[in-house]
This record gives sequence, C-alpha cells and structure tokens, in this order.
Amino acid sequence: MHDLAANLLLLLFLAAIFAGFVDSIAGGGGLITIPVLLIAGIPPLESIATNKLQSQFGSASATIAYARKGHVQLKTQLPMAAMAVIGGGIGALLASLVPARILAAAIPFLLIAIALFFAFKPNLNDADSHRRVTPLIFGLTVVPIVGLYDGVFGPGAGSFYMLGFVLLAGFGMLKATAHTKLINLGSNFGSFLVFAATGSVLWKIGLLMGVGQFIGAQIGSRLAMRNGAKIIKPLLVLSCLALATKLLADPTHPLRIWIGI
Repeated sequence: MHDLAANLLLLLFLAAIFAGFVDSIAGGGGLITIPVLLIAGIPPLESIATNKLQSQFGSASATIAYARKGHVQLKTQLPMAAMAVIGGGIGALLASLVPARILAAAIPFLLIAIALFFAFKPNLNDADSHRRVTPLIFGLTVVPIVGLYDGVFGPGAGSFYMLGFVLLAGFGMLKATAHTKLINLGSNFGSFLVFAATGSVLWKIGLLMGVGQFIGAQIGSRLAMRNGAKIIKPLLVLSCLALATKLLADPTHPLRIWIGI
C-alpha cells in the first residue's frame, strides 16, 4: 500500500478516526489528515487528492447520522449539494491557475474573524433565527462560491459554510452543522472527481483512512446531537484558530516572507 510501513498505516487510520470525529462536529478535519499524510512521506499533490477521497467518508457518515435524526432533509437539500459539486469541480480545475499565495495570505485572518464571531456573538444556540436570504439565493451564491474555494484551496471551507448557514440562512448551530456536512460532501466530491481523473489519488490509503473517517464521524455526530451548541461552538472556535495558526506558521506564508520571519 504505497510501500508504507504498518505503523504508518496505523497512524493514518487513527488520525482519520480523530479527524472524522472533529470534522463531524466543527469542521477542520483536513488540519489533522493532510499533515499526517505529509509526515508519512506522501507528496503534497497526492496528499491533497487522497485527503479528498477519505474525507468524503467522514462527511457522508455524519450526513447519514444527522439525516436519520431529522436534522437535515436529504431530498430537499440535494439541489444545494449539486451546486457544491459543481463549485468544487470548477475549483479543482482552476487550482493551477489561481494564485494560491493570495488565498494563503487572506484565509488565516478570515478564519480568526469567524472564530471571534462564533465566540462572542450572543444567543448562538440550536434555535433557528431570522433568515436573511432565501434558500434559492443561498444555494446559487454562497454554496458554489465556497465550493469553488474548497476545490482551489480547501482549508476552512466547512467553517465558511457554517458561517453562511448561521448568518444568512438563520440556522441554529446543530442544524447548520448537519447541513454543512452534506454541502461539504458535495464540494469534496466535485474536486475529488478532478483529482481522480488526473491519477493523483492513492486509492488504498484513501479507502483505509475513509473507514477511519466513517467511524470517527459516527461518534462525533452523535456527540454533537446530544450536546448541540454547547460542544459545537467551542470546537468550531478552536478549529478555526488552530487552522489559522497552522497556516500562519507555515514558513512559506506570504506574511512571514513579507515581514522577514
């Protein structure tokens, strides 16, 4: 299996379980899996492509768990998921054309802003609030735009979906989490199709980690449904801050290069 030792395969499997757990509640699973894939000696492009394969298992697992309890209506949300597929596919096609340095420079600060929003906004709970845009407008604008970003770059896409669902669609935290998993599954699938067509996916490793993701997402989604906003909110804030910190700590980050550190 890509000539990896058994201990590295076990590490990837355990990392996928933990990533599926965290991602099903707050997003940010790629923050765990991509570094582990790189540590295992897998090149960056193959790591990103393989991550798209295995992360779908976690998103699908969480979506099924939330749908079974009625937190997301799959049939009514399929058109929105289809828009995410299109956005993710187009984003993956554009990945080589879009200047990633610009995205890398801006995304950490957007993630910090999202963390501050969820940390300090009062009355954030599991009850729905005022809807600012119709589902049609949301599905035609926010979903494909974030999906395109997910295909081009990826980190924090789940947090951007969450922000959109809470701020614009008026969803409560648990409902927003449930819908984010479905839409994230769509954009991941769209970008995965492009990566698969280019032969960049390491199938055996991706499927092994996918099993781990499925297990972790089942555990995480059930915990989220039991505790709602009480666990989703702090984990979402921590996930955004951890991802922003990781991006800013990268020696190649444009800001570090600009200020000479």
